[in-house]
Amino acid sequence: MFSDNKKERHMADASSSQNIIAKGTKLVGDITSDGDFRIDGTIEGNVNTKGKIVLGKSGAITGTLNGTDAYFEGQFSGKLTLSGTLTLKASAVVEGEVVAGKLAVEPGATFNVTCSMQGSVKQVGKSDTKTAKAI
Repeated sequence: MFSDNKKERHMADASSSQNIIAKGTKLVGDITSDGDFRIDGTIEGNVNTKGKIVLGKSGAITGTLNGTDAYFEGQFSGKLTLSGTLTLKASAVVEGEVVAGKLAVEPGATFNVTCSMQGSVKQVGKSDTKTAKAI
């Protein structure tokens, strides 16, 4: 009975894994994962994940980042592509290219980017209403 609970708990932990790059750690290269990331160290390269990315105050990424949602307090330089929300805290510094579904920026954050928003695109200038003719 007890061993079954441990197996179920272990299987649940494996499906919701979180990767941590600790402060003082520097990675150079490409990273691919299905899990979430917490980055307090430095990454130089490409990060691809289906999960959420948290960039701590001491964290820094230089390169390309692809994911769902991101919460930044540290520094990012490069190309960022998110299907969800990018949240920037006051200490965040982001430079480069950003493509995101939604954007939340706290006062004090540095956001020097070329940014485009995904989601529903509305055509400007086209009208769905019919105009009436004057007699």
